[in-house]
Amino acid sequence: MPITEKNATPGTMAYAPAESIPLSATSADPGRGNPVLSPDIPTSRNVWIALRLFNLYRLIVAGLFALLGGLARLPPAFGDFNQQTLAWIAGSYLFGAIVLQIAIERRVLPFFAMRNLLVSLDVAALVLIMHASGGPSGGYGVLLVVAIAGACLVSAPRASVAFAAIASLAVLAETAIGHSTHAFGQDSYTQAGLLGIALFATAVLSSILATQVRRSEELAAERALAIAQLSRLNEYVVQRMRSGIMVLGEDSRIVLSNAAARRMLGGTSEPALDASLREALFRWRARSENRKTPLKLAGGEEVILSFSRLGEGGMGDTLVFLEDAAEIQQRAQQIKLASLGRLTVSIAHEIRNPLGAISQAGQLLAEDADLAPGNARLAHLVVEQSARVNEIIKNVLTLGRRQPSAVESFALADFVRKFSESFRERHALDVSALHIDCLEPDLRVQMDLGHLEQVLWNLCDNALRHGRAVDNGTFLLTLRCGVHSESARPWLEIQDSGRGMTDEVAQQIFEPFFTGVMGGTGLGLYLSRELCEANQASLALLAHDARGCCFRILFAHPDRQLLSA
Repeated sequence: MPITEKNATPGTMAYAPAESIPLSATSADPGRGNPVLSPDIPTSRNVWIALRLFNLYRLIVAGLFALLGGLARLPPAFGDFNQQTLAWIAGSYLFGAIVLQIAIERRVLPFFAMRNLLVSLDVAALVLIMHASGGPSGGYGVLLVVAIAGACLVSAPRASVAFAAIASLAVLAETAIGHSTHAFGQDSYTQAGLLGIALFATAVLSSILATQVRRSEELAAERALAIAQLSRLNEYVVQRMRSGIMVLGEDSRIVLSNAAARRMLGGTSEPALDASLREALFRWRARSENRKTPLKLAGGEEVILSFSRLGEGGMGDTLVFLEDAAEIQQRAQQIKLASLGRLTVSIAHEIRNPLGAISQAGQLLAEDADLAPGNARLAHLVVEQSARVNEIIKNVLTLGRRQPSAVESFALADFVRKFSESFRERHALDVSALHIDCLEPDLRVQMDLGHLEQVLWNLCDNALRHGRAVDNGTFLLTLRCGVHSESARPWLEIQDSGRGMTDEVAQQIFEPFFTGVMGGTGLGLYLSRELCEANQASLALLAHDARGCCFRILFAHPDRQLLSA
C-alpha cells in the first residue's frame, strides 16, 4: 500500500494530491502558457527555457565584442579593421539580443518564429565579425558552430540541416566577397569548406543528441504520468477502504491515517491513540506477535487490530490496520442466520406435527365431562405448555427466516414520535405515560425500519410488563435520542420505571430462552440484539437499579456503508 507524502503536522491525514503531468507542450497561448510549436519542433516543456539560456550566452558574446570594440582593445586580427564599423556591428548585435530577450520573456511570438529570428541574428552578426577578423581563417567561425549547435538542440532534424546549410552558404558568400576584393587569400575557400563541414557535422550530432534527450524526456513524462495516476488511484482506494489504516512514527504518534481510521478514533481531523490502543501497541512491540487482536476503543467502537513494521530492524514506522468488528459480526450474523433458517425449518416440521397431536389430545381430554378434577388440571397443563412450545417455535422461525436487512436512512426523531403514538394507542396509555426526549430533530440513522420497530416493540413491551406506576399513578416510559460525544454514533435509549434487576439477572438477559416471567419464551431480548447486530448496531443494558432499567441502541455511524445481502 503506497502512501504518498507526509504532512508536517503529525496526527493528520496527508496524501499529496497527484497532479496531471502533460506529456508534451503542443499548444497554448503564446504569451502565457506552453509554446505554440510548428510541425518541425519536437514537443518539449523546456524549449522556452533553452531559448532563454542560449540568448543569455548571446548577450555575453555580443556584450564582450561591443566592449572590446568601444575600448579599441581588439585582438591582433582586428588591427586593420575599421574600429567604428566593428563597434557598430557589435552594438547592433547586442541591441538585437536585448530586444529578443525581452520578446522571449514575454513570449510575444510563437516559438518557431522566435527561434528563427535568433538564428538569423547569429548568422548575420557572426559572419560580419568573421569578415572583420580576416575571414574563416580568423578563428571566430567557432562561434557560429556554437550558435548552430544551440539552435539544433531545440529543433527537429530537418530544421537543423536547414540551419547548417544557411550558415554554410553565408560563410561561402562572405568568403567569395572577401576574395573578390582581395581581402582574403586563395586558401580561404578551404577554410570556409572545413567550417561548412563542421557546421553540418555539428547540426547532425546535435540533432541526434537532442532526439535522444527528447525521447528520454517523453519516456520520463509518461512514467511520471503513470506514477501520478497510480498515486491518485492509491489515494482513492485507501480513502475508500472500510478498514482503518494508520502509520505511526517511532514516538507512537499518528503520522498518516485514512478516513475510516479517523472515524473509528472519534471522527476528528487530528486523531490520537487512546489508552487501549496505545497499550496494545506496546504489547505488540514487546512480544513481536502479529496476531489480530480484538479491541474496544474509548468511543465504543469495536475493532480488530493488527500491526506491521514498515522499516527494517524494528526501528521504522508502524503500520496499523483497524478492521470494523461490527462489519465482521454482521457477516458472521448473516451466515449464522442462513444456517439457523435451514435448521429451524427442519425442526419446525419435525416438532409441530406431533405437537399438534399432543395439543389436540389434551383439548379432547379437557372436554371430557367424566374426567376427574385432577386429570382435568393435567389435561389443561398439557394444552397450556403445548401452546408455549408452539410460541417458542414461532419465535425461532422468526429468527431463522428473518429477511436480510434493508438498510435506509431516516430521521430518528420522526420515527420515535410515530412509534410512540402507535404504542400508546395499542396499550391505551395516557399521553403522559410515554415521554420523548429528542433534542436533535435532524438526527439521521441507518437501519432497517422493520427491524428497529420490532426491537422497540420488544423493549417497550418488556418495560410495560415490568414497570410500575410513578408518584401520580401513571406508568412512565421515556425514549431519549442523542449522539455519542466520542464516536459520533447516534443512540436511542429506552428507560422504564420498573424496580430494576439484580446483577446476576442482568448478565443473562440477552441469553436465549432465559426469562424471568412465567410463560415467557426468553427470546425477546435475544432476538432484539440479533436484529441490531444485523444492522451494525448494538443493544446494551446501561442501568438496572431501583429507578428502572435503561436499554441503549447504539446505531452505526451515519457515514458507514452497511452490508446488504
